[in-house]
Amino acid sequence: MKFDKTIVDAKLFTELQDLASVLSKVPDLEFDYQFGHYINLKDRKISASHFWDYYEENERLSGYKTDVWLRALGTMTQTNLKDFKDMQIFIDETPIPNFASELFTLLEDLRLEEYIRNKRRGTIQTFQTRSRAYRRYFNTQLQTNVTRNYPTDELFCMIYLTLTSDQPFESFPNANERQHETLEKIRPLLFESFEATSTRDIATITMKIVSMIQENYEDAVNKYFVLPIKHEASYQNDLLFDELMRTDELSNVDAEELEDQDETIDEKFSTWHRENENSDRQQSFLRYELEQGTKTNILGDGTRETEDGDQAMASVQGFSAESQEYDYSDLENLDEKKQQKAGETGRYGKDNLKATKHDVDPSSPSLQDQQLYKDIVRDVQFEKLKLKRTIDQALEHKQNAARDHLISGRLSKKQLLPLILDEEPRVFYKKDHESKDIDAVFTLLIDCSASMMNKMNETKKAAVLFHEVLKDLNIPHAVIGFWEDGFESDDQEQPNYFHRVIQSEHSLDPKTGPEILQLEPQEDNRDGYSIRIAAEELMQHQAEHQILLVFSDGEPSAYNYSENGIIDTHDAVLNARKRGLDVIGVFLSDESISEQEALLMKNIYGREHLLVQGLEELPDALAFLLRKILISAIH
Repeated sequence: MKFDKTIVDAKLFTELQDLASVLSKVPDLEFDYQFGHYINLKDRKISASHFWDYYEENERLSGYKTDVWLRALGTMTQTNLKDFKDMQIFIDETPIPNFASELFTLLEDLRLEEYIRNKRRGTIQTFQTRSRAYRRYFNTQLQTNVTRNYPTDELFCMIYLTLTSDQPFESFPNANERQHETLEKIRPLLFESFEATSTRDIATITMKIVSMIQENYEDAVNKYFVLPIKHEASYQNDLLFDELMRTDELSNVDAEELEDQDETIDEKFSTWHRENENSDRQQSFLRYELEQGTKTNILGDGTRETEDGDQAMASVQGFSAESQEYDYSDLENLDEKKQQKAGETGRYGKDNLKATKHDVDPSSPSLQDQQLYKDIVRDVQFEKLKLKRTIDQALEHKQNAARDHLISGRLSKKQLLPLILDEEPRVFYKKDHESKDIDAVFTLLIDCSASMMNKMNETKKAAVLFHEVLKDLNIPHAVIGFWEDGFESDDQEQPNYFHRVIQSEHSLDPKTGPEILQLEPQEDNRDGYSIRIAAEELMQHQAEHQILLVFSDGEPSAYNYSENGIIDTHDAVLNARKRGLDVIGVFLSDESISEQEALLMKNIYGREHLLVQGLEELPDALAFLLRKILISAIH
C-alpha cells in the first residue's frame, strides 16, 4: 500500500542502530527518529532528531551521527542522574520551563561534545559540520524571533551563537537592546560552562541564569532542544549506563537457617531445589531462575575448578524399571523450552512476534481457468521461447567450453612451448560434460494486498511466464501470494496467509499452472514476515543458487506495522542475503514512478531491484530479469 510520507532510509537506519548498540554497549538499546535526540529509559530507545531530515546528505549524516554520539558516548556515562533529577525538579518549578530545559540541554551537550572530541579525535570534523549547520539555523531563527517579537527565543539564539562562536565577541546588530543587556549580564556565567566538568556544574550555571531572567521574561515559544533523558520514575544509579544494565534484587530478603550445613545428597533430583521444593509439581525442570524466595548459602550457577583427581569420563551400571511415580519422559526440559522461545522471538523479527502463518492450498482449476491459462500462455509464448533459446545457447556454450592449462587430459597443440620452458608444464585441456540442468531454485512472492486490485491481471500474466519458463528449463520453483487479514488482526494475533498456487515439489508437473489464476487482491501486506517465511523455506533446498523474487506495489502496511515496516522488510532482505539467498524486489506501477517510490525500493532492496512502469511492460521486464539471473547461474 502507498502512503504519502517521508521514506525511511533503511540502510542508514540500520547503520545508526548498530552504531548506537556498539557505542552504548547496551545490546538491546533500540534506535529511532524522534523530535529531539534523547534516551528513553522506559522504552530502552536512543533517538536522533528529525531536525536533520531535510538537510543535504553530508550535514544530515553528520547530524544523525553526532546525535547518537552525544547520547551513547556522552549522556550514557557522563551525565549524573541525581544531578539531572535535581535539574528536572527545578525546571518543573520555574515559570520558564522551556527556556530552562533548552539551556541546560545546550550547555550539557557542549560539555559532552568537548569530552567526546578529546576522547575520539576522529569525531572533530563531524562535530564541526554539525556546528556550522546549527549556526546557520540559529542565525535565521534570530532574525525570525526579532521580527515576531519573541524576546526569550531571541535571547536563546544569541546564547547559542555566542557559545559556539570562533570569535571573542559575537555581534548581533539586529537584536533588541533589552536582549543585548541581558546577554551581557549572563555572559560570565555562560563562559563558566567551558570550565564545567560535571552535570552538577552545568545544572548550577543553568539555575543561576534562569533565576536572573525569569522575572523579566516569559517562557520561550519555540522548543529547540529537549532534555537528554526521558524517564518518569526515580533512578537507582548515578549513571544511565548502570541504570539500563541493572537487574532488580529479590522481592524479599529473609534468610533460612539450615540445621545441617554438611548435609549432602548423592541422588540427582532434576526437579528438586532446597529453596523451591514443591511436592505437587508435575513438570521436569533442569534449570530455572528465582526472582523471589529465601536466600541461602547454596550455590546456584557457580562453577567448580577442575582438580588433578578429576576423570575425563565416568560410567555407572544399573538397571531400568518402570517408575511408580510420575512419568516425565514426554516432557521437554525447561532449558530447551527457553531456547525455543528465545529463537521464536527473534526468528521472524521483533515487529512480527504476533504474526501467524496460515497456508492456503489452491483448489482444482475450473475449465474456465484452464482455458484462460492456455490463452495467457499463447500471449507470452514469444517471450518464453526467446528466453529459453538464450538459456539453451548459454548452456550449450558452457558444455562445449574447454578447461586448459591442466596437468592431465588432452594435449593442446597450441601450447607446447611450456614443455621446454616450465618445470611443471600445463599443456593439457579437458572438455566439460556437465548436466544441462541449472542448479537453482526459485520462489516468486506476490503481494496480494488490496492496492494490487488494478495490477493483478498483469501480475498473473507475468507469473505464468515465470512458471512456464522455469518448468521448461527443469528448475524447481514456487509461486506464493501473501497478505495479512486486517479485519482479524489485533494485539494478540496477526494472521498472515500464504496462497501456495505453485508448490516447488509439484512445479515441474506439466499439468500445473492454471492455479496461478486463483490469486486475488485481499487486504494488508506484512512484507518482512513473508520474506522471512519464504527465505526459510528456500534454505531447505540444496540447490547452489536460491533466488527469491518479490512482486510488490509499494510500502509494507499491516497492523502496527506502518511505522517499522520498511525497516523490518529491509532487515528481512539483508538477513536472507547473509544466508546466501539472492533477493530481488520488483516494483509494479500502472502510473509514472515517483522519486519517493524509487527511493522506497532502494531503501528496502538496495541495488537489487527492478522498477516496472506500465504493467504492459511487466512480462518483458520479468523475461529480462530471469535471463540475467539464469545466465549468471550458468556461469
